Amino acid sequence: MTEIHFIVEEAPEGGFTARAVGEDIFTEADDLPGLHAQVRDAVRCHFDADKKPGVIRLHITREESLAA
Repeated sequence: MTEIHFIVEEAPEGGFTARAVGEDIFTEADDLPGLHAQVRDAVRCHFDADKKPGVIRLHITREESLAA
């Protein structure tokens, strides 16, 4: 595996959640720098050293409402 993708969303209670696509990895943090560290740690824990992806891609979604 050369890369792994995460879907990142803002949590309703604040902070961010990240869920891997195609792997059973989920993590959360209060801010984006913290989430980066949590995602890296989760990937290191989930994969053996020789199977670990070289790139982590974060797809960050955000919902906004505007008055029309």
